[in-house]
Amino acid sequence: MTDDPSIRAITGPYAAAMNHYVRAELGYENDLPYEVLTARVHPWSYKTFEGAPVDVSHTLERLLVHNPSLRVHVDYGYQDGATPHFAAEYVFAHMNLTDQMKDRFTHHYHEAGHMMYLKPECRLTQLAALKEFVTHAG
Repeated sequence: MTDDPSIRAITGPYAAAMNHYVRAELGYENDLPYEVLTARVHPWSYKTFEGAPVDVSHTLERLLVHNPSLRVHVDYGYQDGATPHFAAEYVFAHMNLTDQMKDRFTHHYHEAGHMMYLKPECRLTQLAALKEFVTHAG
């Protein structure tokens, strides 16, 4: 894996938090190191998408047709350089969706980057939005 500045600062704390959780709270004991992102953790292949952007919007369209109970929650970070909110908005705007399908989407924006939950105030607003999404009988 190449060095990725968007994850460098959080890998250690994530591993420490996960190790604490599984050992102290779940009582799981193991001497293996916790690996966040390594070739052993994600040996998947991107060959299907070589030379083309990954676009699952057509799959989502079909899912919305076949499952009228499916709802979609989208969180956007205004400073997200990895998945810019304008690009996601563009994709949603160009999907073949009825008004009823569009009503099954919730969109929330945060003054943060890709991992908005790392910013305490954004984590709280994201948690509230997710709670509303999950508990909404819609």
